Amino acid sequence: MKSLIVSLRSARSAVTALLVALASLAALGAVATPAHADTLICDQYGTAVIQGRYVVQNNRWGTADEQCVNVTANGFTIERAGGSVPTNGAPKSYPSVFNGCHYTNCSPGTALPERLSSISSAPSSITYAFVGNAVYNASYDIWLDPEPKTDGVNRTEIMIWFNRVGPIQPIGSQAGTASVGGRTWEVWTGSNGGNDVISFVAPSAISSWTFDVMDFVDQTVARGMAQPSWYLTSVQAGFEPWQNGAGLGVTSFSSAVNTGGGTENPGEPPVPGTCRVAYGTNSWSGGFTADVAVTNTGTAPVDGWKLGFTLPSGQKVTQAWNAALTPSSGAVTATNVGFNSRIAAGGTQSFGFQGTYSGTFTEPQQFTLNGTVCTVT
Repeated sequence: MKSLIVSLRSARSAVTALLVALASLAALGAVATPAHADTLICDQYGTAVIQGRYVVQNNRWGTADEQCVNVTANGFTIERAGGSVPTNGAPKSYPSVFNGCHYTNCSPGTALPERLSSISSAPSSITYAFVGNAVYNASYDIWLDPEPKTDGVNRTEIMIWFNRVGPIQPIGSQAGTASVGGRTWEVWTGSNGGNDVISFVAPSAISSWTFDVMDFVDQTVARGMAQPSWYLTSVQAGFEPWQNGAGLGVTSFSSAVNTGGGTENPGEPPVPGTCRVAYGTNSWSGGFTADVAVTNTGTAPVDGWKLGFTLPSGQKVTQAWNAALTPSSGAVTATNVGFNSRIAAGGTQSFGFQGTYSGTFTEPQQFTLNGTVCTVT
């Protein structure tokens, strides 16, 4: 859900472009399932995983009319978009794709939430497909909070409007203009009653762009709407339609988060990095337990870890210890708890869980530690 709140919604350098060139292409309640062939989602908050690392969400939060998105290998297209809402109020929905956490649904292996002061860059790229017979914006939605929040409403929302069609405007009022990422933007600021919103609005449509999310975060911090000690919790990109919307699409998306401790680099199938996972199981008819040991084989400690993996079809987590696992099936992310957040260089942290299964019992094939693929022993 966008926030359940009334809302109008709203390179750093060549290095960033190179980082994104390596890249390729996220929701409440429904469990995300890996999308291979095209997948049609009509459930109000239905989701699907693409490229093994991003979540596409239907996110029809503002209307009872039907909306369906067709999830592709690299993005999505809105197939059906029933109904309309007044253009002086909130949009119908926010069909989108995301990296990070949205209402407890975290994309597989994401490095988010991450403290802003620890992020060196957050390269992203997008290619949109626009239509003319609708009222909508095409926008990024970037969420910041004082805490490493994975659920509920964050304190500050950054919107980047790549395109707007029809008599709509962002929340609040225009506070001037700014040059960000080599482009000039209208800057709007305000509050929707639940969180602060800053919107950067392009004067003319941008259908494709590679940029650094942190350029916009830096502007937000400079305007006093966030602090370096806060956390980036998600990077989302999609559409806010008020009327119609069928045919709108994201044809490609990428998002990475680079920190002093390493790089979350979504590109070609990654090679094993500085981590090792031992996955031991004990299974019986219809049930199993798994004991997972994560070893940091690098030379620097890992502070705050997320282990991403995909449970085979038919498996579901029923309880876990020494880590929080979400969601309970499909593409799962195991997140450290307070006492085991650091994995020292050469050190190991362990967790376990119990689950159920149907069919033949098998084990996950790949694990990622904060976005880096691990060797499996």
